[in-house]
Parts: sequence; structure tokens; C-alpha cells
Amino acid sequence: MSTVQEINFDGIVGPSHNYAGLSLGNLAATKNAGETSYPRAAALQGVAKMRHNMAMGLAQGFFLPLPRPDTGWLDALAADEDTNPVLVAGAWSASSMWTANAASVSPASDTADGKCHLTVANLVTMPHRSHEWPDTLRQLEVAFADRDHFAVHTAVPPTFGDEGAANHMRLTPSHGEKGLEVFVFGRTGGRFPARQHEQASRIIARSHGLDPDHTLFVEQAPEAIEAGAFHNDVVAVANENVLFTHEQAFADPAGTYDAIRAKCPGAQVVEVPASAVSLADAVSSYLFNAQLLSPPNGEMTLVVPEECRENGAVWSWLQSMLEANGPIRHVKVVDVRQSMANGGGPACLRLRVVADPAMVDQRFMLDADKAGLIESIIGKYWPETIDTDQIGDPSLAETVCTARAKLLEALELSELI
Repeated sequence: MSTVQEINFDGIVGPSHNYAGLSLGNLAATKNAGETSYPRAAALQGVAKMRHNMAMGLAQGFFLPLPRPDTGWLDALAADEDTNPVLVAGAWSASSMWTANAASVSPASDTADGKCHLTVANLVTMPHRSHEWPDTLRQLEVAFADRDHFAVHTAVPPTFGDEGAANHMRLTPSHGEKGLEVFVFGRTGGRFPARQHEQASRIIARSHGLDPDHTLFVEQAPEAIEAGAFHNDVVAVANENVLFTHEQAFADPAGTYDAIRAKCPGAQVVEVPASAVSLADAVSSYLFNAQLLSPPNGEMTLVVPEECRENGAVWSWLQSMLEANGPIRHVKVVDVRQSMANGGGPACLRLRVVADPAMVDQRFMLDADKAGLIESIIGKYWPETIDTDQIGDPSLAETVCTARAKLLEALELSELI
């Protein structure tokens, strides 16, 4: 019997995790540029978060680190000893751990052919991420190889920047029912790039065979991008019939809410006013880059980073929200500090796929035993620290390559080496 549910696929933090500060507009990444990173701790924090979700009774999958350093990228740059270190660092980026940027996903209930569609994101705006998609596509094609249930698409043309599910939300009475897919785009002109192009979103909607009456295209507020919301999921997140959003997330908040309610009757908007939580506090705490989840007990839960508890304004607002007995009934805290320091919170680390878990290649599905296996490989082979001046070092490259190979071998996914 088919059991369609939401599966969260988290990226395992790669052994080359570092703080090179490559992402313009990502304030945490640029603030911590040059700091020492802790790849082993980062990866173990990520697995702990996955365990946390499984403990709530949720289906959990994972994606693997991409090959690093990316020698194909270095070859394309004709890199030599005089090449700009920033360009070289792009070959070592572990940013694929943020699988919210891996793809855009439309469940079978939304599409014309009744299959779950996934379009790999091209990530062209940031050079260090622009070369991720071919290797990400390889994983998607293996994980979702059942062509009776899944359709996997290549990236949209690079003329139009696409950053995946981080700019895509879905509202529905329940995950398995037909939903309203909301695509959020930005407009250029500010000091930071608007990474999601409107036409990229429209191409994806057409290729996924979405019903225009159940599709919405919304502009992100320019002031949100200026404040460091380089993706929409830094200022808004949706789950089932609830939109949890900052007051300044969208260019036309009232119009956006009205359109959502018109196309998804019963939708509830939980808006956090700027007077209670500023955009600056929202971005620094990643209040909205949280996982808004529906555990089997039906009590909607917001999983936030530790930084939310440490921000007085944010934590105070969350407590008042819980006291009001609204649709979000619980707030749970996780430690993902290593990811946060590079600009990615709990929501960045996962890609949501509504499907029957049995139809997914089971090598990508997590259980307690497999989590323990992954943790043992990380503990044995992941570097404990990386300083940015080590980037490019041949011995570190060998360590990173060996670590990834050991993980793939242990998980019987050597075809991705």
C-alpha cells in the first residue's frame, strides 16, 4: 500500500567544510570568512538533527557530499599557482550540504502526469555553487530512479538563476493532497544579488506540469534581500496550511496573503511583526530558516537553531506565539552552529520530498543503524579542523577525497565516487 508522506533529505556536511566567505549577501558566511571550521563537528551536528526528526516519527533521507576538490572546476578555470585564491576555494566548497538548494520539488498530487517532479537547481549566481548541479543531478537520478513515480529534470538555462526549494513553498490541507505551489523570486538592483529569477520559477512550473490555478509567483521584498535574506526561506516557511512569515518577507504582503487564501482556502498566516522581531534579528537568528513539520501526532512543530533561544526578541516572540495556542504548537531547538556560521540553518540543510519512502532508493533513507554507521565514518575520517590557508593543500585534498570515498563505500553507493 502506498504511503505518501513528507521526507526530509538532509545533506551530510562534507569533509571540506570551510569558511572561505564566498557567498555575497550571506551575512553569516562573509562575517566568519577566514575563521577555522570544524568539519567533523559540523557533520555530526547534521546527523544529530536528522536523528532528532526521526525521533518525532518523521521520514528522513540524506544526500552525500559532492566530490571535492572539484578538479573539473579547476581545469575549467585553467587554474595555476597564480590563480585568485577565491576561485580556487570554490573548488573546495561544501555548500551542497544545504540541500534546500539542490532542487525544486513538486509532489505527484500537483503534477499533470501524477509523478513527483524534481528539477536540479543551476545555482549560477554564485561561482562556487555554479558547478554543483551535475553531481547533484547524478544523486537525484540514483535516489529517484523509479520512473513510474519520479521525473528528474536537468537545470533550467543558466540565463535564469535558480536556487531550488529555498525559494519555493507549498500550502495544502495535508501533504498528500493537491497543493498550492508558491514560487518566490527577487528583482535585481540592490547591493546584493537577487538569486531566484522569475523566469526560472515559471520554467519549472511548466516543466512540472503544474495547474496554473494552483500556482503562485510572488516577489520577495527588496529590503529582505538587503537585510541578508539571500533566499526566501530566511524570512518565510510554509507547512501544510500554515505560512510562517516575517512582515517584511514579501514585496506585497497583503496581496500575497490574499492570493494564498484565495487559492488555498483554509490557509493560515502566522506573521511576525517587524516591531517584535526586526529583519536583522530574523536573519541573524534564522528564525524562519526553521523546519516547520507535521509529526504523526498532528501537532505542528517548529525546529529552530540554538541561536533563536539566544536572541531575546526572537525567543520572547516564540513564547508568546505558543501561549496564543495558534497552529504551531511546539518549538524545538537543535544545535547546527557550524552550518549557521556559514549561513545555513535547519531549513537550509534539508530538501522536502512528498512521496512514498518505499519508492526511493533505500540507500538514501536513514534509520538509527545507518545513522550510527555514518557517524562512525565521520568520526574516523572527517578532518577535525580546516583553516582557510590549508585550502589547496594536496595532503588535505587526499584526506577529503578519502573521507568521502569511505562514506560512499560504507553506504554501498560507490557508483557516485
